[in-house]
Amino acid sequence: MQSFNFKVRVDGSLFFLISILFAQLVFPQSLIAVQDEARVNFNRDVKPILSDRCFLCHGPDAETRESDLRLDTEAGVAGVIVAGQPEASDLIARILSKGDDQMPPVDSNLALSAEEVKTLELWVAQGGKWEQHWSFVPPKKVQVPKVKSVWGANAIDPFILSRLEQENLQPSPPASKNALLRRVTFDLTGLPPTIEELDAFQADGSDGAYEAVVDRLLASPRYGERMTSDWLDVARYSDTFGYQVDRDRFVWPWRDWVIRSFNENMSYDQFLIEQVAGDLLPEATDDQILATTFNRLHSQKVEGGSVEEEFRVEYVADRTHTFATAFLGLTLECARCHDHKYDPLSQKEYYQLFSYFNNIDESGLYSYFTNSTPTPTLRLLKPEQKTKLAALQASLKEIEQKRPNRLPEPLARKEFESVFEVRGADPVEVVDFNAVGGGNQKTKDARGNPAVKLSGDDAIGLKTGNFTRYQPFSITLSMNTPDKKERAVIFHRSRAWTDAASRGYQLLIEDGKLSASLIHFWPGNAIRVKTKQEIPLNQWIDVSVVYDGSVDAAGLSIFVDGQAMELEIVKNKLTKNITGGGGNNIAIGERFRDRGFTNGLVSSFKVYDRQLST
Repeated sequence: MQSFNFKVRVDGSLFFLISILFAQLVFPQSLIAVQDEARVNFNRDVKPILSDRCFLCHGPDAETRESDLRLDTEAGVAGVIVAGQPEASDLIARILSKGDDQMPPVDSNLALSAEEVKTLELWVAQGGKWEQHWSFVPPKKVQVPKVKSVWGANAIDPFILSRLEQENLQPSPPASKNALLRRVTFDLTGLPPTIEELDAFQADGSDGAYEAVVDRLLASPRYGERMTSDWLDVARYSDTFGYQVDRDRFVWPWRDWVIRSFNENMSYDQFLIEQVAGDLLPEATDDQILATTFNRLHSQKVEGGSVEEEFRVEYVADRTHTFATAFLGLTLECARCHDHKYDPLSQKEYYQLFSYFNNIDESGLYSYFTNSTPTPTLRLLKPEQKTKLAALQASLKEIEQKRPNRLPEPLARKEFESVFEVRGADPVEVVDFNAVGGGNQKTKDARGNPAVKLSGDDAIGLKTGNFTRYQPFSITLSMNTPDKKERAVIFHRSRAWTDAASRGYQLLIEDGKLSASLIHFWPGNAIRVKTKQEIPLNQWIDVSVVYDGSVDAAGLSIFVDGQAMELEIVKNKLTKNITGGGGNNIAIGERFRDRGFTNGLVSSFKVYDRQLST
């Protein structure tokens, strides 16, 4: 341990003062206020007055500024005060005026109290020093004050003694060994010392007894736990999501990472880097990726009717604000809506930082009907599990290399149908569209087969479809869309859309194109492909969705009239199951909290428990 040769010589009532004085070694501008409470501090005393009473007309907003005079800048203030002479300062004169020159104007409904006026006068009299926000002030070493008597054992004690001498006070007598051990044990571990530890310390009469205690406490696992408790507050850690439902979430591995970081004495710069961008480090370890959980400790919402994008953006803002508070010592919230009133931060700079955190693959909501963990997620494995997984992945790669091309050759529509018949690929279910209900209407397709015109609000339920992510399956249908749909559910095996339980699989129309997905949790744990070509309108087409069970986007194909469509891979990371989200069977035309296939036509709907191929 690096020894600071620190010995407690004051009682507990002065511990807070000690902490303040210690901080002045880094933030000297506040030291003046501690040493002389009569001295006015610009950031603490003056800036709030100018902000509340003057900035509306003389602040950073050019739209509301009444003149060229700015009181939010050092140059602007310097032009209206004479340092050391409040009586000669225009700022004071206008504040004290009772005529038309009075500031703030009477009709502004703003006025300074007598105490606020006195503060401004005293500030000008003391030199009218302008100060930057404390976090922008480079740290400076503070000169140790000279004291009259000899007391203390380190550089902190003279600061204490200097103030005591100003007040004609004497230092408290040294603490007893029991009191000293209790204080340091609480400080470093958050726990009281045991009887055995008290006895051992009492019995140790060596000069280094206290230092040995400090070394022991710093080496204790409880040290990391004690220090972590403060950081968890800064990082807004909780074991639940917040908001109305406030369900459990499992982020305790990050908490344990923080504890390990303190116990292993990780350097502060590395502590910061790994939490902000550990996943971007070269060959990032699981622990470094885990550290970035710091960015995902915001509350998350699940209430029905919530706007997904609204809350996703709120989460980005939360990350931005937390970063500023934790690492910059700033509150950025003001700059979200406008240039900061008095800190040198523009709205543009706010959104430049905002954009850095606006790249996490997440939704604005977590699942109501499932226990899916919101993405992105990290799979944490034990060493033996990692070894086994690596071996399995290597074996799988060999098998994949030996497999033939997954995609069938393009076929004409009639050939496509005849191949399935020849191969005897009997469906596990064929929908009888003669038996439809609700608002759906019976009709015929172009071949004269029974069809249905969908209302968009009435689902047609099937008896099959509870396929797993490892199980090949195929679904064929004929369909006709009357217009270009921004979004419409053709069929799905799930319970609801993203704000509730999208776990399962689906075929949608998105921006006039077909989109097929297998989903555990959207968006970060799913497979999704989308056709590059829009489907024709007011025309019957045969559509087939074919999945090979590979848990890979390349194994999910869409055919239109027997032609394998060129696909865009939207998502390709499915690591967990797609079952268990409710609604075990396929439904056609509608889904809870989603847009149905309104006025869409469907016929010849068949489900296969295999991969259809040439």
